Amino acid sequence: MKDGEVRTDADDSEADGLRKIIHVDMDAFFASVEQRDHPELRGKPVAVGGSSGRGVVAAASYEARKFGVRSAMPSVTAKRKCPDLIFCKSRFDVYREVSQQIRAIFRHHTDLVEPLSLDEAYLDVTEDKLGIGSATRIAELIRQEIRAKTKLTASAGVSYNKFLAKIASDQNKPDGLCVIRPGEGAAFVADLPIRRFHGVGPKGAEKMARLGIETGGDLAEKDIEWLRAHFGSFADYLYRASRGIDLRPVRSSRIRKSVGGERTFSRDLSSGSELRDTMEDIIDIVWGYIERAEAEGRTVTLKMKFTDFQIFSRAKTMDRPIANKEEFAAIGRALLEEVLPLPMPIRLMGLTLSKLEGNSDQQPRPDAQLSLL
Repeated sequence: MKDGEVRTDADDSEADGLRKIIHVDMDAFFASVEQRDHPELRGKPVAVGGSSGRGVVAAASYEARKFGVRSAMPSVTAKRKCPDLIFCKSRFDVYREVSQQIRAIFRHHTDLVEPLSLDEAYLDVTEDKLGIGSATRIAELIRQEIRAKTKLTASAGVSYNKFLAKIASDQNKPDGLCVIRPGEGAAFVADLPIRRFHGVGPKGAEKMARLGIETGGDLAEKDIEWLRAHFGSFADYLYRASRGIDLRPVRSSRIRKSVGGERTFSRDLSSGSELRDTMEDIIDIVWGYIERAEAEGRTVTLKMKFTDFQIFSRAKTMDRPIANKEEFAAIGRALLEEVLPLPMPIRLMGLTLSKLEGNSDQQPRPDAQLSLL
């Protein structure tokens, strides 16, 4: 294949046609664990996370989601949307224990398991251990086993590549199963809103809307040169995804380099009090990501983008892994204080934990940076 070329559907069918990929995603995992362990919470709107003025929602039950409550939402906003919302303190030791039970179920069927977090993973069951042969049947069995052993529900997507399997797992949530068979990928993707494409955030969707792209079908009408002119290095992914193509293998051991998050502000910030309040929100959310990924690291990095789009960063490295949230928070606050007062307002701020150690089989995505929008 020459430089600059992108593989076609025919190329992909030869490479991917025989793969059998499952994406399993637990339903409202943290909140569901709380409702399981506290029967009085069942059927009620529940949020996991801090209920204080600076707290944020780490997870929301489906009853809470009906009111518009979402993860990473400030607790005060969540309470305003749902006055009857019940807050539960997070119990990551329990969530990890349940996650290990679920992963044991996965590995009963295949060793090719790529965890994305405590509550979701890809499985390649092209050659499953039990010789079942049907990926759909395996997905059904896994969901039954999860329910029997944990009393929780999971949704699953089955397809011939990771991109389609992940989309499918979200199609019939909660407690659902969706199968996209070989030859159906392009047609399935054509009807998807562009916001359903992994990596396309709110601002990206707005840009695409301005360019006349609302669905996967609209995207598939654009040639690679046009996409590269408008989206740069992101173009090749968009070209393939709009055609239901994904060549990535399921990796059971893949080292993550960092985990973090950043927030882009609706208006530029400069005052110390506002920045300190924002730092507290970022600490809460990013530490949740770190705990979900079971990541241990030694370096905390503060990132800022000024109004002139220049990017500034400052980091502190310890001689051992960061011990807990309190230490992570203290380092983040200290890094911020070192740069105050700022020379000009900023439009973005973020924190990252890097120099990660151990648990390489549980750190599947390199340089995971999550938007806090």
